[in-house]
Amino acid sequence: MAKTFEESIKELENIVSRLEEGDVSLEESIKLFENGMKLSNSCKKMLETAEKKVSVLTDDGKGDIKKEPFLTEENN
Repeated sequence: MAKTFEESIKELENIVSRLEEGDVSLEESIKLFENGMKLSNSCKKMLETAEKKVSVLTDDGKGDIKKEPFLTEENN
């Protein structure tokens, strides 16, 4: 079962904490880092998917509401 965004972020935070403590072996650090990178990429994809689904309702000045795609600086 795929992890939710929140679960992935929480796990990523735990990995960062363990790595910052410095109490893990080099091998374990590498494994944690690799897992952290996978989680980070997964979170990025989830955010990109969510961004595509978001639409902004705007008033067209005539009292009608229309949907427009969500625009960011990146896709603007």
